[in-house]
Amino acid sequence: MTRTVRLFSRMFLTVALTMITALFFSPADPARAQDDAVVLSEFIFEDAPFASCHASTIAQTRSGDLVAAWFAGTREGAPDVKIWCARRPHNAESWTEPQIVGVADDKMAPCWNPVLFQQTDGPLWLFYKQAPKIKDWQGVLMRSDDQGKTWGERRVLPEGFIGPVKNKPVELSDGSVLCPTSTEHNGWRVHFEWIPDFQKTWSRTEAINSPEECGAIQPTILFHRDGRLQALCRNRDANATIWQTWSDDNGRTWSRLTPTNLPNPNSGIDAVTLRDGRQLLVYNHSTAKTGARNLLNVAVSDDGQNWNAVCVLENASGEFSYPSVIQTKDGMAHIVYTWKRTRVRHVVLDPQKIQGKPILDGIWPEEQ
Repeated sequence: MTRTVRLFSRMFLTVALTMITALFFSPADPARAQDDAVVLSEFIFEDAPFASCHASTIAQTRSGDLVAAWFAGTREGAPDVKIWCARRPHNAESWTEPQIVGVADDKMAPCWNPVLFQQTDGPLWLFYKQAPKIKDWQGVLMRSDDQGKTWGERRVLPEGFIGPVKNKPVELSDGSVLCPTSTEHNGWRVHFEWIPDFQKTWSRTEAINSPEECGAIQPTILFHRDGRLQALCRNRDANATIWQTWSDDNGRTWSRLTPTNLPNPNSGIDAVTLRDGRQLLVYNHSTAKTGARNLLNVAVSDDGQNWNAVCVLENASGEFSYPSVIQTKDGMAHIVYTWKRTRVRHVVLDPQKIQGKPILDGIWPEEQ
């Protein structure tokens, strides 16, 4: 083989490897290239009969199926926005075609913020909201007794209750269900609602914050080894951080909201307590002004106070936001989120492979 031929062969091999690398580790899927903990990244659907979608939620049914839901239509707040749902049966390699499962009583009113919740010894529940404006939201509840294949009649929640506003409820040690929620009609205020039996008995806390002191919404609840609950909240101020509150009595009372050192540009977050006791958080780690949702991150913590960077799910132009995260029976962490307001992305992490790096003073490790 001549020297010229050898050089050409090496050049061809280099180009081929570059193309293969670009194919499997494309900018559209940055997390796969960044962290071994990411074992799957996919879209729930490629094409859909709606122009815009947002606010996805995910749950695993008692049979092991995955169910995801989101609102979709012409645009957020448009009268044609309804709740859509798709399923990924246990051991299946793809999701079912999206179907409409939730509508508003008033045909001119849009639907908002679905939240799926699988009761341990009960059915699969779907919460969502209906009203032309956020300030007028009514909570709606539906149930499925066949793993999300079909849904029963809609039931409007009692006046003054909207159910979980964005993030999943949690089951407490006494068997009751605690819903993290908030309102926006009189300033941004966080409160919590209980459902002892999913029937007529509902109760709630008063707002735990003053919007003049801290405007916060959309809490997500975490469990700690010492028995305390922690809730992380979205803050409405530009250049703000995620805020937190703690409860020593199973969510009946909560501490004053205080800031964490994690930045967030007024965008939805979600978190889950893993079975090994660690806290897993998905959020937009951005110090940019409100609306900067192009960077979506995952962090982990042993104590809910000191956080370690896990991976960057997205870092590109466009909006990547409103995550929902759960841990399934096999130990995997499943995340769904808005992808450019046109699709819903599903990512699976293996918590046993998480190798976190400290986030110091709110700065992501690669930026320190």
